[in-house]
Amino acid sequence: MVADELLETAEAWLADDPDPAGRAELRALIDGLPDTAAELRDRFAGPLTFGTAGLRGRLRAGPNGMNLAVVTRAAAGLIAWLAEQGGTGPLVIGYDARHGSREFAERTARVATGAGREALLMPGALPTPVLAYAVRALDAVAGVMVTASHNPPQDNGYKVYLGGALGGPAGDGAQIVPPADAGIEAAIRAVGPLAEVKLGAAGALLDDKIVAGYVSSAAAVLSDNGPRDLAIAYTPLHGVGGRTVLAAFAAAGFPPPAVVPNQFDPDPEFPTVAFPNPEEPGAMDNLLDLARSSGAELAIANDPDADRCAVAIPTADGWRPLRGDELGILLADHLIRRGGPGTYATTIVSSQLLGRLCEARDVPYAETLTGFKWIVRAAEDLAYGYEEALGYCVAPAMVRDKDGITAALTVSELAAGLKAEGKTLADRLDELAAEFGVHATDQLSVRVDDLAEIGAAMGRARAKPPTALLGAPLTGIDDLRPDNDVLTLRTAAVRVVIRPSGTEPKLKAYLEVVEPVTDGDVPAARTRAAAALRALRAETAATLGV
Repeated sequence: MVADELLETAEAWLADDPDPAGRAELRALIDGLPDTAAELRDRFAGPLTFGTAGLRGRLRAGPNGMNLAVVTRAAAGLIAWLAEQGGTGPLVIGYDARHGSREFAERTARVATGAGREALLMPGALPTPVLAYAVRALDAVAGVMVTASHNPPQDNGYKVYLGGALGGPAGDGAQIVPPADAGIEAAIRAVGPLAEVKLGAAGALLDDKIVAGYVSSAAAVLSDNGPRDLAIAYTPLHGVGGRTVLAAFAAAGFPPPAVVPNQFDPDPEFPTVAFPNPEEPGAMDNLLDLARSSGAELAIANDPDADRCAVAIPTADGWRPLRGDELGILLADHLIRRGGPGTYATTIVSSQLLGRLCEARDVPYAETLTGFKWIVRAAEDLAYGYEEALGYCVAPAMVRDKDGITAALTVSELAAGLKAEGKTLADRLDELAAEFGVHATDQLSVRVDDLAEIGAAMGRARAKPPTALLGAPLTGIDDLRPDNDVLTLRTAAVRVVIRPSGTEPKLKAYLEVVEPVTDGDVPAARTRAAAALRALRAETAATLGV
């Protein structure tokens, strides 16, 4: 964008921006030209795209940021699209404790009421699963959750869920999928000047009954009268899960978990963690310190909007976080043993162990593309779904999305039951390994500054794939182009799935090695698998040229 065009575009946006703070921010950049040209150009490089995860971006003025103007336009487009589809019923709106979240939620409610749509605002900053639950419980036409989940403090986001009337039985209370995302994006582009977007009343503020309904439903996910004797350490990582989690554990009959005190209250700055994602190195350090000092038998973390669940277990060498696939298979095995009917689903990048478990137990199995929006639509009779990135859906009839709170309850039920038998989660993992072999997984993640580097690496892998992995010839190459940019390489005992990240400037390779257990020696098989994963990681990096 040339200088004159950039200035004209920025001045036009500034004139239409309803937020005095946003106008002041842009005015300072305009007045600072030419020194501020790069920053101003970045803010007008293009609008945030309304994709299948809604909107997500940095909190800043301009179309390429999360701000009141962008949210007003998004809300107006969404509500127009709902009307075009003939959707009736209220719009329910939730928000977390990030900077701007409540303001964005309240603006969405006013845009809805201004268009004649009933708006129901959640009673405070609450977890994403509570909003997903409310969409179903209140028979809403759709739901909006203002959250950036586990992104850095400077970000925010805007997720959209559809009710059963527009989402269908498998998508009732689930995140949107194509073509809804494209339709909403087109409706957003069609919104005229923001001064013409009518703002109505503040909407109806829901009371705490909706939270109480979620809590009682979450507790009811567990079996009645099962063991509850378990010492738990917990952190919400400065997010909004804390009070709801404690209420759910109390309703389910567990002793109160010990909590990390300086991470319990919501704080949009996330001051004690470099990155508020329990998958990131160091994010669970305070939790593991608490687990050691409090004598805990299980450590649980939620991400800031509590839709993900991370678990760590004690070992002879100290506390060890479980990989997402490990917790995923433990929960699936537990639910199958409990007799939960229906289909069990995961994604093409998660471990292959769930498919083998389902085959052995004669349970329906489905595999989908990455993303919970696909997992929950794997089958109308979905019993359970998980993704390796710490997302678990243990009660699809209650929350048709990942839910870190019901997952935390369910793994605690499993751990308490094993404890009553004199066993641990580690013991159950070993039992599964002895039956199916060690399924060891890892991830090679490469962050880039230039997105073209991702395309180049994918091109190298496609143009010259390896003929063997870990010395064994390839048995298959699956390329999902043009619909999806995913490449899978496999041998009899190895699988590598390569894809660009859908939310970050990263190239990801998901690695899996299956090592048989001989003579019941699981530790030896795990040692061999770990060595094989290290070698596979190096081979994959060489294939990608990174």
